[in-house]
Amino acid sequence: MKNHLVRTHRSAEDFPREEHLAWRIAEVAADPVAVAAETEEMIVNRIIDNASVAAASITRRPVANARAQAQAHPYGPGAAVFGVPGRFSPEWAALANGVAVRELDFHDTFLAAEYSHPGDNIPSILAVAQHTGRDGRDLIRGLAAGYEIQVDLVRAICLHEHKIDHVAHLGPSAAAGIGTLLGLDTETIYQAIGQALHTTTATRQSRKGEISSWKAYAPAFAGKMAVEAVDRALRGEGAPSPIWEGEDGVIAWLLGGPKVEYSVPLPGPGEAKRGILDTYTKEHSAEYQSQAPIDLAFRLRERIGDLDQIATVVLHTSHHTHYVIGTGSNDPQKFDPKASRETLDHSIMYIFAVALQDGTWHHERSYAPERAQRPDTIELWNKISTAEDPEWTRRYHSTDPNEKAFGARAEVTLKSGEVIVDELAVADAHPLGARPFAREQYIAKFRTLADGVIEPAEQDRFLEVAQRTPELSAEELGQLNFTVSDEVLARTPQLPKGLF
Repeated sequence: MKNHLVRTHRSAEDFPREEHLAWRIAEVAADPVAVAAETEEMIVNRIIDNASVAAASITRRPVANARAQAQAHPYGPGAAVFGVPGRFSPEWAALANGVAVRELDFHDTFLAAEYSHPGDNIPSILAVAQHTGRDGRDLIRGLAAGYEIQVDLVRAICLHEHKIDHVAHLGPSAAAGIGTLLGLDTETIYQAIGQALHTTTATRQSRKGEISSWKAYAPAFAGKMAVEAVDRALRGEGAPSPIWEGEDGVIAWLLGGPKVEYSVPLPGPGEAKRGILDTYTKEHSAEYQSQAPIDLAFRLRERIGDLDQIATVVLHTSHHTHYVIGTGSNDPQKFDPKASRETLDHSIMYIFAVALQDGTWHHERSYAPERAQRPDTIELWNKISTAEDPEWTRRYHSTDPNEKAFGARAEVTLKSGEVIVDELAVADAHPLGARPFAREQYIAKFRTLADGVIEPAEQDRFLEVAQRTPELSAEELGQLNFTVSDEVLARTPQLPKGLF
């Protein structure tokens, strides 16, 4: 990997295009390097993982609405949409599938200087692959690039401290991945990256206060914008340039300002794209920084015994966890029993309380209104707070994978005055955890979430196709999708009519 220093340049400066971050990224995307076997294996795992969570969310209103928008845009050749037969315009298929994948906050993650869900790259790159008649090998190369670029940007450039949503890294990575998929030249990918960044940079309000369904739509919209950006770039249309480093660019006005430098690591020429191997999926349907605390709560409930004897719980954790999903956010909504599912998913206090009480976690039952409004849950919930611990913050940002951690130390004070302390650095499903996820676990997750949604024979068919992704022909790539029965789709809430 080579580190590239990125800073603002005045318009009058001599700043060659070849030194622009967007150009450097485009060069990585255009490099026809082979995909390593372990990277290929993990990409297949994440294709299965995305389908798992899409199955579990297929009848939820935001997903159904995005699917209805896509169904209003049938197209040939087009791309497939989760749950239904037919082919649709690829940018709308990317949106619909992106919402389905993101709705339950249940797929993969990478945390460093910024947050990310790199699996959000898959819907847009897959949709373009299906539409353009690419094969499985092309798809694997495109996804390896999309993951690589997003992971590299997330390692280097913090967005949330400037209240910019993390999908500002997704637009460029998806555009780069599509460029790799299609074998485009550096110039075309460069223009697409600039357009994708320009159109997907927004504030973090989508993840603050009363969180709405836009949390699921935001990354899906970024994927849609990436598809459209590539289309325009192919037609010869350009982008604001230099998009990151310009005098009125992203760094100068939206990030650290004209005097700040970022060091962005990118693979050198001929270097394999291995970024996906540093990412991790979720065993529980909750924000990633709550994965280890959920497992910790399961472990603690046995030691505590009678939960009514709890006086207070303090979770000592990282800056990110404290300020994003903890009491450091100062969001009263995080203690509101009538809050949206999206808000509860971003309240570690609620999540820890329910995990303590139930000893299990479920993507629907754990967030049900009747579950959130239980008086004993509300009482326990309000006894829980978070505190930033510099050591947990340091480990969160560590570049050593053996030290990097996203957990917490729980201090439970009982009414008797006794203090019970326990900690967990990484979730059980993390590569360094007690039960790391491998192909067997990804398939089990798919089977669990598809139960009662996808017919068993269709589950078998999808899993067989997915595991052959690298060998799929262009004709077979359209089968990398699942359908559900009309009976399942009928469970969708009644939807109001939109424009389309």
